[in-house]
Amino acid sequence: MIIIPARLKSSRFEHKVLADINGLPMVIRTAKQVESLDEILIATDSHRVMEIAKEYNFKAVMTSETHTSGTDRINEACEKLNLSDDEVVINVQADEPFIEPSVIKAVIDRVKKVKDENIMITSCYKVIDSELADDPNHVKVIIDENSNAIYFSRVKIPYNREHIHIDYFGHLGIYGFTRKSLREFCALDSAPLENIEKLEQLRAIYHSKKITMVKVESKSFGIDTEADLKKALELFKVD
Repeated sequence: MIIIPARLKSSRFEHKVLADINGLPMVIRTAKQVESLDEILIATDSHRVMEIAKEYNFKAVMTSETHTSGTDRINEACEKLNLSDDEVVINVQADEPFIEPSVIKAVIDRVKKVKDENIMITSCYKVIDSELADDPNHVKVIIDENSNAIYFSRVKIPYNREHIHIDYFGHLGIYGFTRKSLREFCALDSAPLENIEKLEQLRAIYHSKKITMVKVESKSFGIDTEADLKKALELFKVD
């Protein structure tokens, strides 16, 4: 199941999940982008979003207004649906209206492949250039020889001491779980690294849990600000 957490309030771009994306509210545009892959559920704290989901024939569930992350929101949604422990759950942020279905499929396939292994989270990354790696709004990841994440950061990692040509890996905020691993992640104590970087996935690494990473090709990016929206609409212009 693909669950799209849709919080109405946002500190940098309030009501962004309802922003117009080529004639559709952003959350609906995101849902339609990935609806061919699996069942879609919108998890929200807004009656307005619930109404819009119903208008476009998407299933939605009300969740608490107090959640600090989308992951906690989808965990509550899973509890309400009473999903089985082996159900594959994909967290697709509502601010990813142009995410390529191939990216989500790659994450789904990896979750299915490793679901019997000691993996807590599946996510993905793409190669980015040095200039983009300088941007703290674009999270970077370094991985080990088994494609498991070593660390995520808003700063440019690894530090390129000799200024040699290297690839930087940009993290895409798509997360795959089994229902069981999602519940286990949300039960972990908050971690110092998570609070410093403001990256919740560091909670898993801090507690010695594995995050497996899939390399993908993608032009998409999360829309955090009105400037991001303008950039995305220009990049993905519909004739």
